[in-house]
Amino acid sequence: MVSNLGEVLDDDAIDIVSVCTPTPSHAEIAIRALGAGKNVLLEKPIALTIPDAFAIAAAADASSGLLMVAHVVRFFDGYQRLRQEWEAGDLGAVRSVTASRLSSAPQSASWITDPNRSGGPLVDFAIHDFDQLNLFLGTPLAVTALPGGMPGFIETTVEYDSGTGRVITCTQMPDDYPFSSSLEVTGSRATSAFRYPAVTEDSPYTTQAAYFLACVRNGVEPRECPTDAAIQALRLALAAQRSWATGETIQLPAS
Repeated sequence: MVSNLGEVLDDDAIDIVSVCTPTPSHAEIAIRALGAGKNVLLEKPIALTIPDAFAIAAAADASSGLLMVAHVVRFFDGYQRLRQEWEAGDLGAVRSVTASRLSSAPQSASWITDPNRSGGPLVDFAIHDFDQLNLFLGTPLAVTALPGGMPGFIETTVEYDSGTGRVITCTQMPDDYPFSSSLEVTGSRATSAFRYPAVTEDSPYTTQAAYFLACVRNGVEPRECPTDAAIQALRLALAAQRSWATGETIQLPAS
């Protein structure tokens, strides 16, 4: 086992670095790894700040290695099915997207419960749902995050040119509550929905890793998880966090 990052980056036999460290360390590790020409699979969120996110993206642009931010929900079977239905035109023009993500309090790592280190539930947890809203609805214009109807619940509404997104988030469910998430997409032709957990044959984490490995082997950009989408999801999550803290609607920049 090696505990020195420099040893890893100096080893020519290593060409992929998977970064699963606490979010505040993402920028330093990812930038160093990309600077060494490594291919980097970076756990979401891409960073805790937009400047750090742009610095990582710039390092990727300058690197011979590839960068993919691990928004693993994009590899969940049900989420992929909804996207395929939309891309095939079955749903028509998307007008509304509603997502939920519920869990008990995390027990494995104390840093996750520290919003200064994790960004809080809207940045660390709900970012998957914000990514899905952006995927279906485009560029967010404004966001409002308010207390939900039960303790610990946060209800976030996001305005888009094409419609409205809604995200329900809670990380304070009872200890025996099983993790669950859902996505409902309503278009001009039909509505389709998915709820997790559901029976699937493959682990989305395995699917994600296999996809990134194929991109590395073939020397192609990981278009399933573009870096600009990861930055846009972070921008929305940070705005939602500001709205939650102030009770105000936050307007988002056009780009």
